[in-house]
Amino acid sequence: MNADNRLPRDAQSILELAARSMFDLFANASEGMMLVDRNARVVWINDQYRRFLPALGFDREEDFVGHPVSSVVQNTLMHQVLATGKPILIDLLDNQAGTFGVSRIPLRDDAGEVIGVLGIVLFDHPETTLQPLITKFARLEQDLNDARRELASQRRTKYTFASFVGSSPPALEVKRQARRAAQSTSPVLLLGETGTGKELLAHAIHAASPRAGRPFVSVNMAAVPDALLEAEFFGVAPGAYTGADKKGRDGKFKLADGGTLFLDELGDMPMSVQVKLLRALQEGEVEPLGSNKLVRFDVRVVAATSRDLQQMVREGTFREDLYYRLNVLPVRVPPLRERRDDIALLIEALGEDIAARGGGPQLELAPDAQAMLAAQAWRGNIRELRNVLEQLALRSDSHHIEAAQVAAVLQEAGLPALAALPAPEAGTAHTTKTPGAAAAPRPLPEQIAELERQAIRAALAHTQGNRTAAAKLLGISRASFYDRLASMGEVSEYQSSV
Repeated sequence: MNADNRLPRDAQSILELAARSMFDLFANASEGMMLVDRNARVVWINDQYRRFLPALGFDREEDFVGHPVSSVVQNTLMHQVLATGKPILIDLLDNQAGTFGVSRIPLRDDAGEVIGVLGIVLFDHPETTLQPLITKFARLEQDLNDARRELASQRRTKYTFASFVGSSPPALEVKRQARRAAQSTSPVLLLGETGTGKELLAHAIHAASPRAGRPFVSVNMAAVPDALLEAEFFGVAPGAYTGADKKGRDGKFKLADGGTLFLDELGDMPMSVQVKLLRALQEGEVEPLGSNKLVRFDVRVVAATSRDLQQMVREGTFREDLYYRLNVLPVRVPPLRERRDDIALLIEALGEDIAARGGGPQLELAPDAQAMLAAQAWRGNIRELRNVLEQLALRSDSHHIEAAQVAAVLQEAGLPALAALPAPEAGTAHTTKTPGAAAAPRPLPEQIAELERQAIRAALAHTQGNRTAAAKLLGISRASFYDRLASMGEVSEYQSSV
């Protein structure tokens, strides 16, 4: 068979012939073609592409051709090919006109410079022609979006200052201090008993700060094993140790970069980590495990603890220099027994949340039931109050709660069912009685003192006179318990107790 003499023999001619033939093939077999110049403006479209114009929102070709491709084609990557000079041989393009299989090829002049890009619509119904690929792509895209939403929700603050329920003077004061702290860049140290709302305030401080749009990252010292705390804080370099992630892992400082790092249960931090934390805070940089490179960060630290850090410093279990580094803006969060006026508001707010989570009606407490809750010492503070309300919601057939039901739950929880503060008697020195008018209440200090006496007597009765156990039950130190007994003039009555 004789060779066709019309076929070229030199490489350059072969390339030119192949390019011309491929272009004719694409022009005839594809669903559409477009050309953009080096400025990423559309300069040409073929007849097949014109049928997409109405779906893209254009009635006339001149409204499309001559305009920047990014302004007329949503999600295009033509400008990327112009910038890199690298083709995108097959891709999925999704816009208002539909989903398309496309190819993008850079065009070069004789000097090799990119002077434009040819975009080819290979097919316009990939849901039928590439069904397995489309399904896998859609699934991966959905998984990626879900992961992004989950990560974003974890890094956002959950609470604001409106979430800190209370209008008593102690509650208003702690919110005032926290709002001032929010506008500063200095570390904040939240001090208070467990369950008082320190974590809530940390979220609120971040939400009211200039860093509100950046991540809020939390580390609970008590929840992370000592051996893993360094990796949790500073991150791990790729392949740092056997079994480590080959891609490495960012630490909390890096994750919180630009935002707020919340150190919860600070008093449980081991001494070995305290040293490295202090250096990180002073230098503004960390060194991931297994790496010799320093990573810069910019975080605002908010720490919280229910422990007495000053006592720990004296005992040598907490570094003095780290304490002074973090104790720049201390905010004391008052226990619930110091803000009893807020208990009614807290019962309402917690009841609404419990009802919303459980799908049932909100609890309605009788006045004597609510007064009984207000009389408690609440060692666990708001967390303990919520626990009692949740038990009442689960154990009661009706959403109307009486004092007897509250007393039963308190008794099972090992709490004394303290009676409500009695109403003042008419004719006393602190009561003003006028015809047709109710008795005026006694001064607040006297009411609080009376409530304390009731709580102390009930605790001693519950512990059969054991003062140490009674002090622990009330959540106060033994010395404070003795002081209160002395002020009541009842020390001798319980002198024989331990």
